[in-house]
Amino acid sequence: MKLNVRVIPNARKSEFSGRRDDEWVLRLNASPVDGKANKAAVEFIAKSLGIPRSGVSLISGEKGRHKIFEIVGFQPSDVARKLAQSGT
Repeated sequence: MKLNVRVIPNARKSEFSGRRDDEWVLRLNASPVDGKANKAAVEFIAKSLGIPRSGVSLISGEKGRHKIFEIVGFQPSDVARKLAQSGT
């Protein structure tokens, strides 16, 4: 499934902070330099969903804040439930 995410780098801590329009808002404690924020986003999403990093891949938005990730083995409703739980 595809997951639309708006990434906000250089946050105090890494966390999902809800939804905005059709995207999840992910605040990352990583700088957007040399792909560090992208790598941190993949790791954080995988950890939040309880899956290996290989189950999450960035498919669009490498250089921007609006990103699309491919999540392997999950239904959209399962992802929404887990991300909502991780944000609390």
